Amino acid sequence: MEIKEFQNLIRKMYYDKDAGRGLRETFTWFIEEIGELSRAMRTNKNIEAEFADVCAWLFSIANIKGIDMEQAVKRYANGCPKCGKLPCICEV
Repeated sequence: MEIKEFQNLIRKMYYDKDAGRGLRETFTWFIEEIGELSRAMRTNKNIEAEFADVCAWLFSIANIKGIDMEQAVKRYANGCPKCGKLPCICEV
């Protein structure tokens, strides 16, 4: 699935609910999902599902903010946004 397709799918599934909840509360859910991903990585259980959930919540936030994620990820198209290299040669 392409980035734009995924963002549109998430918009169709969740936009009304997420927009009604509001940005702050939707962001809180996103942070909770990151915690679940962390737990999954420690226990080595449901890791793929938790990565998918984190992506879905991130894209929901992007939808609320009107961010085109396909456009946004182009920031990395030519290498590291800071040093411009691929692979990155930044110190940190």
